[in-house]
Amino acid sequence: MTILTPTFMSGKEVFPLVEGGKGIAVSTGQSAGAWAAAGGIGTFSAVNADAYDANGNLIPVVYNGRTRRERHHELISYAIKGGISQAKVAHEMSNGNGRIHMNVLWEMGAVEPILHGILSQVKGLVHGVTCGAGMPYKLAEICSHYNVFYYPIVSSARAFSILWKRAYSRFTEYLGGIVYEDPWLAGGHNGLSNVEDPKVPQPPYQRVKDLRKAMTEVGLAATPIIMAGGVWWLSEWQDWLNNPEIGPIAFQFGTRPLLTQESTISPQWKQKLMALKEGDIYLNKFSPTGFYSSAVENSFLRDLKARSERQIPFSSETVGDHTEELAIGARGRLVYVTSHDKENALNWMAQGFTQAMRTPDSTLVFVTPESEQTILKDQIDCMGCLSSCNFSNWAQNEAGTNGRKADPRSFCIQKTLQSVSHGGDPEHELLFSGHQAYRFKTDPFYADGFIPTVKELVARILTGY
Repeated sequence: MTILTPTFMSGKEVFPLVEGGKGIAVSTGQSAGAWAAAGGIGTFSAVNADAYDANGNLIPVVYNGRTRRERHHELISYAIKGGISQAKVAHEMSNGNGRIHMNVLWEMGAVEPILHGILSQVKGLVHGVTCGAGMPYKLAEICSHYNVFYYPIVSSARAFSILWKRAYSRFTEYLGGIVYEDPWLAGGHNGLSNVEDPKVPQPPYQRVKDLRKAMTEVGLAATPIIMAGGVWWLSEWQDWLNNPEIGPIAFQFGTRPLLTQESTISPQWKQKLMALKEGDIYLNKFSPTGFYSSAVENSFLRDLKARSERQIPFSSETVGDHTEELAIGARGRLVYVTSHDKENALNWMAQGFTQAMRTPDSTLVFVTPESEQTILKDQIDCMGCLSSCNFSNWAQNEAGTNGRKADPRSFCIQKTLQSVSHGGDPEHELLFSGHQAYRFKTDPFYADGFIPTVKELVARILTGY
């Protein structure tokens, strides 16, 4: 017995179960194809996806360009090849069942040429595109051009209304659904607005009810909403089913597909997931995108937190209570700080955090010489993976910069996500996660370290658990 009935989505009747897309080679064609084969909607990520040669061997990602712009063009080429490769794998594994979607981030570098480059080569293999992390106005036009359904990701009725008025009202034929991604519960980057408190989560029901109202007012009463973030057991969402206030509903699973046989993440990462406790996943604002993001507590995050805690404001001349001289850098240049901050700075230096790095906010963060070298190298090696990056100060414009000083309090997101997705230690790399991941440890389905196939997982989800 199943808790859901099939729904017409992306041109076919499928179970309203959507695999969430997780970028940088985590959501692959292998997992997406297996999810589709089980009758749902599988999603591979086209955010710097892995590409394969004619013999099925992984193509190493090596940047040879001397400038950021040259490396940026290399990144675009790799991304297009990777997206095409993953689409083919997903199509082959699906056996013609379900639907295949592709996930991109609107704030990723060169998203428009990458979308065109992939979609122009995967006709019939990809049936929909999900896209968030920003306001993807042109998503509708691009997808409609290729006769592919589009699924914008929003976190409020207001965001949907803006997108609808500015763009989507002109491209209704291929609007397959709206993904509501809960900004407090979803993994990865989150759509918290400036007026929402990251520490005070709002229940999703009223927000999704408001979204349905806004959609109904523009003639989209029958268009599905995909609930994303915080979904584990469907039995916990029964009051959303056949509910006129919510309307047609599907559910997205981003976290649970990580722990399957088809998931390509490392065995160490899978073991880490099964050991998490409630509270181990939380929102932080270290991402170079400027968005809040949800990640697992580990040494990587602890280092970023400690780095920002070793931070003091400074001025280049005496102002107010900034009267104490502090010599920084190899040349011993003088800056002015408060007496309390000078005491802290000297203590940090005595502990080995001798290098004072300037931030865009007229503060200094204190790091070890080794950390400073790594930060500076990562900033120099930037390949423009984002449309705008706080860490390296890259921006996708004629100047190639956002006009601000590079921020040492952040990190190279491409580097760490590439590392962890290809076997890097999950304790020392960024580990995005939804806030329900701690339930792997207590859910009886995963007892004794059981790791299901995607087919077994989808069958289990359909029972309500």
